[in-house]
Parts: sequence; C-alpha cells; structure tokens
Amino acid sequence: MTDKIDQSRRCFLRRATTAVGGIGLAAASVPFLSYWLPSADTEAAAAPITVDISSLQPRQQLTIPWRSMPVWVIYRDQSMLDSLPKLDSTLRDPLSEQDQQPTYCKNMNRSIKLPFFIVIGICTHLGCVPTYRPDVASVSPDWLGGFYCPCHGSKYDLAGRVYQDVPAPLNLKIPRHMYVSETEILIGQDQEGVEGAISIG
Repeated sequence: MTDKIDQSRRCFLRRATTAVGGIGLAAASVPFLSYWLPSADTEAAAAPITVDISSLQPRQQLTIPWRSMPVWVIYRDQSMLDSLPKLDSTLRDPLSEQDQQPTYCKNMNRSIKLPFFIVIGICTHLGCVPTYRPDVASVSPDWLGGFYCPCHGSKYDLAGRVYQDVPAPLNLKIPRHMYVSETEILIGQDQEGVEGAISIG
C-alpha cells in the first residue's frame, strides 16, 4: 500500500516539476525572442513611403531617404529620354537583363511613367552615392547625362544603366513602387506586395 502511495506521489511530483519547468522555460524565452524582433523604429524605417512629386520640375532630382538609402526621383525631359537609345552600344546591360528592377520597369526607360525615373542612389560597385549629372559631355565625350560615381569612376545613363569598362558591374537598382495618384508614388510596395519583408535575426 505504501509503495503504491510513493509511486503515485513520484508520478505527481514528476508531472508537476515538468509543468513548472515548461512554464519557466517559456517565460525565460519571451525576452530572448523579443530581442530578435525588429523594433518599432526599424519597422517604421522599412515601411513603404509615399512621395509627392507635384512640385518636381523637368530635369530636377528629388531625394528621399528610405531604409537608410537615398531614393531618387528624376523628372526627365524629352531631350533626356531621346538620349537613351543612343547609348546602347556603350552600356553593359542596355536591355536590363540582370535582375535589378521589377518586371514593370524592364524597359529602355526603366520606368512606369515615361518621364519619371525612380531609383536607389547606391553605386553597384562599392556602395558609394553617385552624383546626378544631367549636363551633356561633362564626364566624358560619350556622356549624354546620367549618374557619375566620383569614388571609382563608374558611370550610369539617365535610366541608371551602367556603362561598359567601369568598375560597377550592374545597373542601378530600382525599388518596387507604384503610383497611388497622378502626383503620388508609393515606394517600397507595388501590386505584388511589400519589398523585402523585415527579417528576424
């Protein structure tokens, strides 16, 4: 009889210890797991942003910080657009075959709406920030305007397509974006979803 009581007591104590240990482990895991979750500031910085382009004039550049990167909106006039087909033979990837843009920007202009060019202003060589140089023949004889990285001499045309024989290997990257009105662009999101979901860890 005593053996039965002792056995029951052992089973009860084993179950109780396991349950208490499990609760303790779960409680201890909460602060550990929350450490790896993105903060509210991080989520806000990574969220899509709306940009008003109503005041942007032809040939002007608007710079917007997004995810700690400069995003440029360039209002290209007709002469800028006319220069793009003239450069194909001097470019590394004139048809944008490399995956540096959403499918809806895989065209010669690399844009949704012809005059407006939205691009991340980070050189694809070592991550420097190129300068916007719309002036003709200011960098080299074949220069018809675009973006120039003074750090190592990489050049891009007015559609962010990289020239041949420069250090940068790829065209400038175009983020997901969409027009929410005639004068407002949502950067970081399109009809397919949000660009680059926030990762944990």
